Parts: sequence; structure tokens; C-alpha cells
Amino acid sequence: MTDTSKLPDGERIAKFLARAGIASRREAERLIEQGIVTVNGETLTTPAFKVTPEMDIRIDGTRVGVKQPPRLWRYHKPSGLVTTHKDPQGRPTVFDAVAHRLPRVISIGRLDLTTEGLLLLTNDGGLARQLELPANAWTRRYRVRAFGKIRQSDLDTLKDGVAIDGVRYGPVRAAIDQVQGANVWITLSITEGKKREVRKLMEHLDLTVNRLIRTAYGPFQLGKLAAGEIEEVPGKQLKEQLGKKFCAEIGL
Repeated sequence: MTDTSKLPDGERIAKFLARAGIASRREAERLIEQGIVTVNGETLTTPAFKVTPEMDIRIDGTRVGVKQPPRLWRYHKPSGLVTTHKDPQGRPTVFDAVAHRLPRVISIGRLDLTTEGLLLLTNDGGLARQLELPANAWTRRYRVRAFGKIRQSDLDTLKDGVAIDGVRYGPVRAAIDQVQGANVWITLSITEGKKREVRKLMEHLDLTVNRLIRTAYGPFQLGKLAAGEIEEVPGKQLKEQLGKKFCAEIGL
């Protein structure tokens, strides 16, 4: 592939894709690693490669076009889907499931294979980045079904955060909803969203999670959305939820 790294008007592909609303820079790097980004017909292998607008830049065969206005969808992710564009193990993905109903989208955060519930999808990398930034501290709320016995006082030990295997987790709000035989239902809220955070927190308290449902991400709720259903957040509501400063940062 021709080296355009010295072109004065070129910009790194990851930045270009983020500015075009295709993916956050981090997600763009993942797409490149997956081998689905091409420039002028050749597969890209590095996020340091520089591009210019007149180049034929494609993601999984679809050409990157003019930036569209930011849009956001609520998706009720069923268990059994991975939140990635391509899975090396050939498992079904979220993006395969929504491909015939939405334009090309990226996820805001991820949900594990067996985790269900609210997954936000967007066509805009800038919006995804803003909603994922730890500094913005968007609350993620879950309903957890776990095997084992627990007291509310045990859950309360998480309220100031906890260190597990050398990893520091932030404050957690958790309350027992009900006990069903050997299982307990818990409502839990976190603000960081570290990898497998909820499961690790429950394991720390000697509970084994056997069902995990995300019910809210910031102001956006799962509500009565059925498994597999998608619903767009109206533009007016999106602006109200995000605020003027936030919208200005993403050009909404």
C-alpha cells in the first residue's frame, strides 16, 4: 500500500473514521485489527496509516461517505450474541442481528456473550466516545440473579468501592430485590463499566451470577423493550438528555 504518512493534508485513519462518525478511535483500531478496513482496495494493517478524503475508504465493503447527523438507538440485546463486528470463533454478533434494520452502527460499551439488556448503538464515533468516557460517569444499572446467600450489609461493603485482585472498582450501589430458592435478585449500579465488573463484584461476595440484565445506561432506559427489539431515541429527547454543552461537542 502506498505510504501517505508524509502527506501534509493526510490524517490518521482512526481519527478520520471517528470524525466521519463511523467509530471511536479505539473502535476504529479494533476494526483495523479485524482486517475489515480497506483503502483503495487494499486491506489496512495499521491505525497509523494516513488518508485523505478522496481515497476509497471502506469498512467491510461499505464505503465511508459524508458524515450523517448523530443518531442513537436502544437495543435489547439477547443472551448469546457477542458485541463485536467480527468474531474469530464464528459466534453470532450483535451487528449481524441488526444489520438489516440499521445503518452501520457501533456500540457504546459492550455486553458479555451471556449478558442481556440495554445496549446503546450509534452511527457516530464522537457520541460513542463521549458516552464511554469515565470522566462523564454515566451510571449503568443492572438486575442480577445470582446463586448463593447474601445480606444487605454485605452489599453495603461495596458502597465506597473495593479492590479485587489488584484492580480498584469504584463505588457500587446494590440492594436485594428478592430471594428465589437458592438464588437472589439484586439491583446494582456502577459508573465505570470495567470488563466483567459486575460478575467480579459478585464473585468477591461469594455469589455466582447466572443471569445479568442491564436496565439503564445513564438516562437511557431498557423499559419495556422486548429482547431483540430496537428503538431510536428521538433527536429532541437525545438533545434534552445530553445537554447543550455535550451536543455542541459532538455537533448535534
